[in-house]
Amino acid sequence: MGSLFFSSFGIRRIHTPDLLSTLHLRTMPTLIRSRFSLATIVAAFVLLASTAKAQPYSGTIFIDPDIIDDSDPSTLVSVTYTGQGMETVYDYRFGWVTINAYLFDVVWDDGLTTVAMVNPEFANVIAAEVEVQTYAYALGKLPTCLRTDVNALWIHAGVYSFGGGNNAIVIHTGRGQEYIDDGILEEAFVHECTHTSLDATHANAPDWLAAQAADPDFISTYAQDFPATEDLAESYLPWLAVTHRSARISQQDYDLITQTIPNRMAYFDAMACDLYPITSAAGVGEATVAPIAVTVFPSPTSDWINVNASRPLPANARFELFAADGRLLRTWDLRAEARLDLAGIATGIHLWRCFADGAVLASGMVAIE
Repeated sequence: MGSLFFSSFGIRRIHTPDLLSTLHLRTMPTLIRSRFSLATIVAAFVLLASTAKAQPYSGTIFIDPDIIDDSDPSTLVSVTYTGQGMETVYDYRFGWVTINAYLFDVVWDDGLTTVAMVNPEFANVIAAEVEVQTYAYALGKLPTCLRTDVNALWIHAGVYSFGGGNNAIVIHTGRGQEYIDDGILEEAFVHECTHTSLDATHANAPDWLAAQAADPDFISTYAQDFPATEDLAESYLPWLAVTHRSARISQQDYDLITQTIPNRMAYFDAMACDLYPITSAAGVGEATVAPIAVTVFPSPTSDWINVNASRPLPANARFELFAADGRLLRTWDLRAEARLDLAGIATGIHLWRCFADGAVLASGMVAIE
C-alpha cells in the first residue's frame, strides 16, 4: 500500500465543524511527528478558514444534483459474489485494516471490471450485495476514463468520508445515503474517480499547472485550500457540467464556471478521455422510461405473497427469496405481477430481491408467520 492515497474526506456544505476531517493522510503523520498540540492544529485550521478568500463554491459536488441523474444510463452489466477473503483496505474510522471481506466481481459493458470488497460488518451476503449493486450502478454512469484505474471498491458502514486513490474508491454507506438523499452520489463519484484515474497523470502536469496559474481563481474553497491534491478533482465535474450537461445547470453556474476557470476548461477540452456513456445518444438525451418500482405484500404473511411491478419486467426477471443468513431458498420467474406460493418456507424474517439483466431492481424483507 505504498502509493499515495488521495481523498476528498467527505466534503460537506458547511466546512468549519469538519476542519480536522480535511487533513490528508500524507499530512497527519507529519503533524504527529512534529508533535504539534491539538490546540495548535485546530487554531491553524480555524485561521485558514477565517482568512480564505470566498470562491464560487465550497465544493463542486454540490453545484447541481442533475449533472448526472436518474435518467442517465449505467454501464453496469453484472455483480457476482465470489466468496470471502482476507483483504487489506482503507477505512476512515480505523485507517488501514485487514478484513474477511465479502468479494464481488463487478463488470461494466465498456470492458472495465473491478472487485468490490465489502466489510463483514454487514449482516450477510445479500445485504453486502445490495450495497455493491447500488454503488456499482451509480459508478457505471461515469465516463470510462474515470473508472479505468478503479480496481477495487472498499465498502464500509458509517457516516464517514468517501475517498479515491491507490486504484480504489472508499465508500462509507452512511455518507453514501446522505449523497443519495441529496441526489449527488454520482457527482461525488466523479470527484473521487478523478483522483483515482486522472491525478497520477495530470495533477502535476506542466500544462495543468500553467492553466492553474493563468486562471482568475480556484473554482472552490476546497480547491484553493488544497491546490496540489484537490484542484483537478474539483475542476473536472464543472467542466463536465458545462461541456456535456449545460442544459441541466443554471446560466449563473455556467457563467461562474466558464469565467473562473477558463484555462482549466481548455485543458480538459484537450485531454484524451473516453466519456462513454456520457457521450452516447442515451447519455445525452433524457430517458423517457420511468424506473421500475416493485412492491411485495402482505407482510407478515403465511401462505403467499403478491409481487407487483410498476411496468412489465425484462423477460429474464426473477424473484429470489433468502433466509436471514443469506441462503437462497427459492427462485421464481417474474413478470409485472405475480402471486407466489410460500408452501414449505420456514417462518421468520426473510430477504427478497427482484433481479434482471445483472442488476437488482428492488430488494427488501418479508415476515413469514
